Amino acid sequence: MNWNTWIRQTHRWLSIAFTVAVILNFVVMGRGQLAVWVGALTLLPLGLLLLTGLCMFVLPYAAKWRSVRSDVRAAVLE
Repeated sequence: MNWNTWIRQTHRWLSIAFTVAVILNFVVMGRGQLAVWVGALTLLPLGLLLLTGLCMFVLPYAAKWRSVRSDVRAAVLE
């Protein structure tokens, strides 16, 4: 499995974990209880979603940069 596929799959699973954590947060708040740990539970997947999302944002630019770099290297070798 290449990096692109791995990052996308991780991002998908993290989005499911984040959704479950948010639903759990609403259930706990609806019962009138205040549990700070439940609110903080949503922050871990959210932070990881940010990292994987930024990676997916950068991947096309990195691929373009690599192709330009390899084209320049091929031109120099000719």
